Amino acid sequence: MSDTPRLQRRGKPPAPGIVHLGPGAFFRAFLAPWTDEAMKLAGGEWGIVAVSLQSSGTRDRLAPQDCVYTAVERGPGGDIARRVDAITEVMVAPEDPASVIAKMADPAIRIVSLTITEKGYCRDPQTGELLQDHPDIRHDLANPDNPVSAIGFIVAGLKARRERNLPPFTVLTCDNLPMNGRMARKVVTAFANEIDPDLAGWIETDAAFPCTMVDRITPATTPPDIDALASSAGYLDEAAVIHEPFRQWVIETGFTAGHPDWATAGVQFVSNVEAHELMKLRCLNGTHSALAYLGYLAGHDTIADTVADPPFEALCTELWQEEILPTLETPEGEDLPRYCQSLMARYQNPSIRHRTWQIAMDGSQKLPQRILGTIADRLAQGVVPQGLCLVVAGWIRYVGGQDESGAPIDVRDPLADSLKTATGTDDPVGAVLAMDSIFEPELNAQRAFVEAVRAAYERLGRDGSRACVAALTS
Repeated sequence: MSDTPRLQRRGKPPAPGIVHLGPGAFFRAFLAPWTDEAMKLAGGEWGIVAVSLQSSGTRDRLAPQDCVYTAVERGPGGDIARRVDAITEVMVAPEDPASVIAKMADPAIRIVSLTITEKGYCRDPQTGELLQDHPDIRHDLANPDNPVSAIGFIVAGLKARRERNLPPFTVLTCDNLPMNGRMARKVVTAFANEIDPDLAGWIETDAAFPCTMVDRITPATTPPDIDALASSAGYLDEAAVIHEPFRQWVIETGFTAGHPDWATAGVQFVSNVEAHELMKLRCLNGTHSALAYLGYLAGHDTIADTVADPPFEALCTELWQEEILPTLETPEGEDLPRYCQSLMARYQNPSIRHRTWQIAMDGSQKLPQRILGTIADRLAQGVVPQGLCLVVAGWIRYVGGQDESGAPIDVRDPLADSLKTATGTDDPVGAVLAMDSIFEPELNAQRAFVEAVRAAYERLGRDGSRACVAALTS
């Protein structure tokens, strides 16, 4: 494809109104296209200055094509390619931190958005408190004008605005974390308080941190994807992203200085996002994890492969109807059974290769939000959720590092070493459940839960994952 011309922008880019930290594939398949559509439908100057906090890779791919790129919707009926013009510039923070802070202090910037993954917030996942001994936080507290963390940059930008008598920008986190806006407020104000308590008070009083719920599957873009786009579109786009047709973005109202008219493009604005978030965490993320661990153990490579196997499709229905939906209130504007039907249609999309191994990563951080809260609620209702207990047992088998054929599993988890040690003991279930950084002591103290997980673990070792799922759903 060396003779294929590079994608180029048509016309003048929009003036910037947003700084975004973390310009990875999800941002380019979700927030940027939605902002692009809102500007084209309703106007407004909301161009996005994308800031990479680590490497120059995204900048190096986008800069030669003036920051325009292609978002490719991949559905069962084929691909639909759309140009995205919302990004105006890509900055690499380690190359010039002062310029990033100056950009955030520009009065034209009214929103700083983030997709930095859970690790980027430098917080204790159990307590939500800022990890002041985190290497990046230690560095930034000692060098507040030369930060390396997202939290350090946000506080430096807000500090510069306060010194210039400018209103604070809205901090809009788009990471898949419960009550993400409140979490971001907590770590930002805690960091600011270490530098200047008056600054922390100003942020707490005047800045906005709306919670959001985001949802769109964005598989990694591969070289064949780039080649296929070049063949069909007639241009080379090394920054292209692939995504599923479905998308959902729910945002709490309350911004310091406005926002793009995202509602014209289908964004839902609500007074409280909590019910939508819980719906997604339990219905989507919970069954995704179930399919990831049990499906991987059964030899399935992708989610589509897994639900094409009838017992696993039935597993999702069983979990939704019997164990998850009874713990939920219906969010405003939603129909829970219909929502679950839409999830199954997404899972069955063969064009999206969402690997079970990829979803299985970082399970020690995900299970409390996706699975364990539902189990605790169902137990409180007097029901032992056997399906979700099987999922926990499947996860314990998975982090043991060996699949059902005896082949090694590449376990990616911050607690991988501790989990490997625990699963190597004479009582792997007891040792793992005793890890209070994952399992609340109150849950681990419930005998019915422990016995259900232990029995499921033994069945998995004896009969295998597929047979256990089939027995559960028969």
